[in-house]
Amino acid sequence: VQEMHGAVTEELRDYYTEHMLDRSRPYPGVPEMLDALAERGVPMAVLSNKPHPATAWMAEQLLGEWPFAAVLGESDEVPRKPDPAGALRIAREVGIPPARWLYLGDTRTDMETAARAGMHPVGALWGFRDAEELLAHGAEALVERPEEVPGFL
Repeated sequence: VQEMHGAVTEELRDYYTEHMLDRSRPYPGVPEMLDALAERGVPMAVLSNKPHPATAWMAEQLLGEWPFAAVLGESDEVPRKPDPAGALRIAREVGIPPARWLYLGDTRTDMETAARAGMHPVGALWGFRDAEELLAHGAEALVERPEEVPGFL
């Protein structure tokens, strides 16, 4: 069973790697939000539970026109969220204390990661989870549309 699990996992990972961008696009309003943040010189970063190579590749393909100060995915050095190690590493590398970060996410895991890292969790309501779940897991604020985010800074 262990052998079969490994084989299936490997096959699934290969398929995902080949097809992960087939239907992936930034949510409506996200490009404009990133433009506004970049114009203001706001350092931005990506932290994902996807494996780091996939995260870096997807960020380049989907978000490559914006200047991200850091892009991190799960690896031996970066444990999966809600462990705050990745968020804290980004803060350290960028040189901004965690308490000065707005951590925008759309899952309970994101809200828990931000809280554990000492960052400000902001829940994105255009994502996967509803307001109740985001608030229950630490969201300090909620945004309905990406264009609201620059106003928090």
